[in-house]
Amino acid sequence: MANIIVLGAGLVGGVMAKDLALTHDVTCVDISQENLAKLNGIKTICADISNTTKLKSLIADFDLVIGAVPGFMGYKMMRDVIESKKNIVDISFYPEDPFGLDELAKKNKVVAIMDCGVAPGMGNIIFGYHDQNMEITDYECLVGGLPEKREWPYEYQAVFSPIDVIEEYIRPARYVQNSSVITKEALSDTELVNFEEIGTLESWNSDGLRTLIKTMSHVPNMIEKTLRYPGCVEYLKVLRESGFFSYDEIDVKGNKIRPIDMTAKLLFPKWKMQEGDKDFTVMRIIIEGLENEKKVQYQYNLLDRFQDNTISMARTTGYTCTAVANLVINKKYNQIGISPPEFLGNHFKYIKEYLEKRGVIYNMIKKS
Repeated sequence: MANIIVLGAGLVGGVMAKDLALTHDVTCVDISQENLAKLNGIKTICADISNTTKLKSLIADFDLVIGAVPGFMGYKMMRDVIESKKNIVDISFYPEDPFGLDELAKKNKVVAIMDCGVAPGMGNIIFGYHDQNMEITDYECLVGGLPEKREWPYEYQAVFSPIDVIEEYIRPARYVQNSSVITKEALSDTELVNFEEIGTLESWNSDGLRTLIKTMSHVPNMIEKTLRYPGCVEYLKVLRESGFFSYDEIDVKGNKIRPIDMTAKLLFPKWKMQEGDKDFTVMRIIIEGLENEKKVQYQYNLLDRFQDNTISMARTTGYTCTAVANLVINKKYNQIGISPPEFLGNHFKYIKEYLEKRGVIYNMIKKS
């Protein structure tokens, strides 16, 4: 039994704390007492971990740190943890280059695994697994988390912080085509894609490849696209082009405000999941290339729904992270430095089985 601290008790952090508490001694930290109050039977601390001194003091006696903070806090939090010489498994979707912390992690002999969710996360792990066994030429990942009930005006509900969601709509999207990195604006190249049991969804370019662009640079074609209900892209583009997602301060009656802060404040009540709301996560990964000198295609399909009183996006994201946390605790994964999830390809089968025990099923179809 390990002594683990979870930083963040939101919809995903709380689920990870509960899962890890089944076999470990867990403490969860959050600035919101309301979030912490939902964690019955788990030790909690109400604190502001954006304060470096406070954070380092809190994690001093723990064996492993789990990061589940909003993306804008993620990079600094990870740096503080690494400086404290503590191993960390993190799901924060921060914009900074994680390899900027690699030298620091190696100097402090820290195992630091980032982006350890569903996508990025499990998709990368699947990619890393097949990269060891075949010559991959094409990788495509389509993924989205959506409410089961489509309600006007947004037909969307957020399980992450509103600003993190908005980041997907404004961060330039990179993909790889014919071994060249191509950058387009987010929400570009919309396509309608049909999924069994779900119907038609709308896909668009988002910056989900992240570290894969660097670590899998030998693969000539790679793309990740986000899925939403059809029609959402148009109004998101209108909001973006009108400046509602801007970080640049504007003057409103003598007060300086960032439009994105106002937008997040207005949208969160519209996006927040209410009691009784349910969601689903859908992902389709297609990997093509040569295996034993023969053309082959692997397709992975995930359709996970709200169950056990737990939202799907928290299950699919959180249980990937807790599976990897157990690998680190048990010293099954001990690579020093920054590790993106594709480095864990060797452990794909363990992680897949861990998820299956919790009802998260990735179905694979092989075509040759």
